[in-house]
Amino acid sequence: MSERVEVGGLGVARCLHDLVNDEIVPGTGIAAESFWRSLADIVRDLGPKNRALLDRRDRLQARIDAWHAEHAAQPVDPAEYRAFLESIGYLLPAGDDFRIETGNVDDEIALIAGPQLVVPVDNARYALNAANARWGSLYDALYGTDVIARDEDEPTSGGLDPSRGKRVIAWTHGFLDETAPLAAGSHAAATAYTLHPRDDGEGVELAIDLTDGTRTGLANPEQFAGFLKRCEERGPGRSDALSCVLLANHRLHIELHIDPAHEIGKLSRAGVK
Repeated sequence: MSERVEVGGLGVARCLHDLVNDEIVPGTGIAAESFWRSLADIVRDLGPKNRALLDRRDRLQARIDAWHAEHAAQPVDPAEYRAFLESIGYLLPAGDDFRIETGNVDDEIALIAGPQLVVPVDNARYALNAANARWGSLYDALYGTDVIARDEDEPTSGGLDPSRGKRVIAWTHGFLDETAPLAAGSHAAATAYTLHPRDDGEGVELAIDLTDGTRTGLANPEQFAGFLKRCEERGPGRSDALSCVLLANHRLHIELHIDPAHEIGKLSRAGVK
């Protein structure tokens, strides 16, 4: 049994108590004591209501189990079964249409589409899986499945197959041209993703160098959502090449990870891995 800490009238696992006090609360403007006091108030208010609901669920399940035991040798009559479920309050009459409004919900939950996995907070692996579920590699999904049909002579194991890798990259260029098109040309002709000062002098915008020597931008510059730089020591200066470009489309996000030295990045003119 994990060590417990008494706080606000609650018995809290030491690891959860320390996580909240030492890592979550600092910088939020909320005192740890206030958090635990508020949580204790919620538990005292909703705990009995939750127990009553669980007890009702158990009573309903017991009656349903008993009904199936009594009718085990008989075919189920849907109308009779529905009437039974309505009689015990398991099925209720449909009410009027309604709308629920919520406030103070983070954009990551309220506006950005993605899996919303509910996991126990004291299981670090589950929590990590829940976060990772919102991100996945399109390259991996294309390479390892039949979204792109395999040629008969394509190896199915033994490391990266450059030929299939190039087909994956070509498919992805089409995806990018559809979801984050360039003002001119195609992502297939991109040789580098760089930063360029905005004409209004307010920050930077994404610039894309093309194989014909021209430079273009996004058809919709607002789709450029962010970037990371790869700062490496090179002689007396430093390189500020981009290591990641973040694009947005319909509140979904696409990360282009850039590393020309990577075995996959080497297959892409722009080093996208």
